[in-house]
Amino acid sequence: MPTYIPHSDRQIQHMLDTIGADSLQQLFSHIDGVSVSQGPDNGLSEEELRRYFDTISSRNVRGLSFLGFGSYSHIIPSAVSALSSLPQFVTSYTPYQAELSQGYLQAIFEFQSYICTLTGLDVSNASLYDGHSAAVEAIALMLRAGKKKNAILVSSTLHPFTLSVIRTYAELHDISVTEIPQCNRCCDLDSLKAMVDDRTAGVLVQSPNRYGYIEDYTGAAEVIHTQGALFSISSDPLSLVLQKNSRDWNADIAIGDTQVFGLPLSFGGATCGYMSVARKLMRKIPGRIVGQTVDSEGNRAFCLTLQAREQHITRYRSTSNICSNHAHAALMSTIYLAIVGKSGLQEAAVQSYDKAHYLHDRLKEIPDVLVIRENPFFCEFPLIFPTEDEMERVLDHFLKHNIFAGVPLYRYTEQESDRSTLLVAVTEKHTREQLDEYVGHLREVLK
Repeated sequence: MPTYIPHSDRQIQHMLDTIGADSLQQLFSHIDGVSVSQGPDNGLSEEELRRYFDTISSRNVRGLSFLGFGSYSHIIPSAVSALSSLPQFVTSYTPYQAELSQGYLQAIFEFQSYICTLTGLDVSNASLYDGHSAAVEAIALMLRAGKKKNAILVSSTLHPFTLSVIRTYAELHDISVTEIPQCNRCCDLDSLKAMVDDRTAGVLVQSPNRYGYIEDYTGAAEVIHTQGALFSISSDPLSLVLQKNSRDWNADIAIGDTQVFGLPLSFGGATCGYMSVARKLMRKIPGRIVGQTVDSEGNRAFCLTLQAREQHITRYRSTSNICSNHAHAALMSTIYLAIVGKSGLQEAAVQSYDKAHYLHDRLKEIPDVLVIRENPFFCEFPLIFPTEDEMERVLDHFLKHNIFAGVPLYRYTEQESDRSTLLVAVTEKHTREQLDEYVGHLREVLK
């Protein structure tokens, strides 16, 4: 049986010596279930290897999921995977050669058009890694636009992963980032308005926020713009079908993640970030922008435009840290949006909203669990238990029935107020029977 690794033993040992590893087995020891064979006599055949992987995958626990917290299980038409897997797409790299990449360029152009329609802003890009890195790109953009300003305000109700990425970036680039306090699990607008001053380059908030709540930004943009700062909003793009978008709030930048549009959970990725901006900022937006034009014969054509890319300009003047083609994930979202159309997208949003509120209202009938209705929400809401132990008991009970009851927030936010809070997400995939089953199990464990 020939080896799967084309390198000679001497080459392998040279690489191991260079990085300070004793063996291939040690190099991959941190990955559970991986066995590295060295030598021609103990390799596995393709069929044996397939059975080995099947054995590993059988350890995965499948069940009814009410998990969310930034990654949501929505219905994905099978055509999304089939079309996006065509060789013309999966073998394509960054489409600099417009004459060779018209199909991919058109797909990116349509992705940008969808994002502009949803957010209400003028210009969009493609190729951002995810919603968290999109937040950092928004901050970098606001700092560039603010010139000598070095202060950013961010809502403390941002997703904790987003806050973590922002803190890392800010520390490395000597940026002053201050969190705006929360009030009733939403950004405190009075604090925001008091904190904005002439040193502030921009403000970043999120709706729906990390508690699932839809926030009200009435009057925020006027105060922010009066101080010469920019206003950026992060949103679940599906929620924009029902709630106000960035243009409605007079924001300058819209960011988020299109995972909800045709991208499977896949144990956490890959997903796809989006960004759109007002026209005044279009020359400062990072990544690639595809424009529509005509060729020498007058036919519709597409090409990259406004390219502020490392390959084209002096590196220290570049506007982005994005340097690889992440447009394939954007392609999948584009195919999804084209298939479901406006009516299908509205149906997914309305069903997610209605079913989440149905479960929310049923849970309010159960004693010993606090279901807060202090703020409007989209498809996700918090459950608050009397104690953390009680919440863990509920989670254990649900797991015994192959149900993932929700996300314990304290594990990620590390805030005392979240210690016994469970975040529950509902999408259009859930049936009424499944929602009633959730209520029944919670009644049973709390009786």
